[in-house]
Amino acid sequence: MGLFTRSKETAPCTVSISHRFEELSAHVRFDNGAVIHPGDSVLVQGAEIMAPFGEIVEESRTAVITRASGLERAWTRLTGDLEFIELCEFSFSEEVTV
Repeated sequence: MGLFTRSKETAPCTVSISHRFEELSAHVRFDNGAVIHPGDSVLVQGAEIMAPFGEIVEESRTAVITRASGLERAWTRLTGDLEFIELCEFSFSEEVTV
C-alpha cells in the first residue's frame, strides 16, 4: 500500500440478511479472513438480496475490496475520531422536554 495509491482485491463472502420483527440487518462475513481498515470500501457482487418478512437469508457472494491509500487511511482515522466525539455530545432519553 502506497501513500497515494489504492489497490483492489476480491474475497469470497457470506451475506446475511435478517428481515424479522426483532431485527432488520445486513451483514457481510469474509470467508477468507480479510479485514477491513479505515477508509477501505467494499462492493458485494451480484443481484439484490430480498428476505421475506420473518426470515433470515444467507448467500455466498464475491466482494471487491478497495484498499484506501495511506493518506486516505490517515485522514479517515483523524476525521472519524472527531465525528465520534461529536456523536458522544448527544444523549438519548425517554423524557419529553417542553
